[in-house]
Amino acid sequence: MNQAPGLARRMAAFIYEGVLLFGVVMIAGFLYSVITQHRHALEGRVGLMLFLFAVLGVYFSWFWARGGQTVAMKAWHIRLVTADGAPVSGARAMARYLLSWLWFLPATAAVYAAGLHGKGEVTTAVIAGVLAYAALVWLRRDRQFWHDVVCGTQLIDCKPALPAKDKSGP
Repeated sequence: MNQAPGLARRMAAFIYEGVLLFGVVMIAGFLYSVITQHRHALEGRVGLMLFLFAVLGVYFSWFWARGGQTVAMKAWHIRLVTADGAPVSGARAMARYLLSWLWFLPATAAVYAAGLHGKGEVTTAVIAGVLAYAALVWLRRDRQFWHDVVCGTQLIDCKPALPAKDKSGP
């Protein structure tokens, strides 16, 4: 069994992924507004959210099924493979994308149920939910996230090997 990357490194990759996705979402939102002639932010909001959900699904599924790494995962030397170490199929990658929303759904459902609307309240609840979900790795011996366990995938450490020192020297 491969060693799971440390939680701090996985969370750093998670944050970096969010920074990179800002650009993906901006470009996708622009394309959606041009294609649909969307002129007002409050009109067609559901359509835009569904479009962005699909774009993100394609982004993650494509990268995970073709090499097992998004740009952020490459930067942090993390790779997604199946539980037995094989490359991830497109269907498994899409299932993982759908289940990865467990990072956010419980917190957003709690925000909705509690009737919270303030930016600070919502942000705090979502951050607390993400941290609580991340902490669940400590309940598993292999330290994998729950959505990976359900999908039969795992995150592994893929740091490149250091080059051997040249002993011939001067």
